[in-house]
Amino acid sequence: MDTRKLLVVKPVGLLAGSAVGVAFRSLWRKADGGREVPDPADTARSWRTVLLAAALQGAVFALVHAVIERSLASRSEQGQSG
Repeated sequence: MDTRKLLVVKPVGLLAGSAVGVAFRSLWRKADGGREVPDPADTARSWRTVLLAAALQGAVFALVHAVIERSLASRSEQGQSG
């Protein structure tokens, strides 16, 4: 990875990670009646709830990661052709 791309990817990744975390917590609260995202070690929450939260969180992060990577690849390709 060239230095210019690295200078873009790192800050974008950090900002996106923070934004996704906030968005996921908000989404989860709406889906689970206002309750916080379950901690896997919280035995008061069911296995189903903990695993569903983990799967949803992973899916949201993977989706955003794919969008960022695809956008950077498209921009890189456009820059090379021009």
